[in-house]
Amino acid sequence: MRLPVWFFGFEGVLAGAFDLLRAFPSAWPALVALAAVNLAVSLTMLRTRLKLAKLLWRGKGTRKVAFALIGLRIGSHVLLGALGTAVASTLGHVLFALVMAVATVGLLAYVQRTALAALLAAGKVAA
Repeated sequence: MRLPVWFFGFEGVLAGAFDLLRAFPSAWPALVALAAVNLAVSLTMLRTRLKLAKLLWRGKGTRKVAFALIGLRIGSHVLLGALGTAVASTLGHVLFALVMAVATVGLLAYVQRTALAALLAAGKVAA
């Protein structure tokens, strides 16, 4: 029992939301709709996997990834600003959003795999 990797795509887009909104300020309704779709999918199609999702969010690894992504977001923008090369163009923001989305999906898939192995070993979930 695991969450499909495509599900993390929702979180990937939301991780890049800041830069997507900087590149396309009128895109906020699409992001709100995507968040609603994420919630609907979580509560319907993946309802049986909510227990797993809750266990994963309680895990230290998932929280570390979340804080690391926030740190990456803030730190990279601060560093680029200090170097005088702040992301200002539409293309720059789109590329930054893409990097954040790919990093988010990759890290969440990795954390899920390692956390599931630990949860299986502890007997908290069945294979």
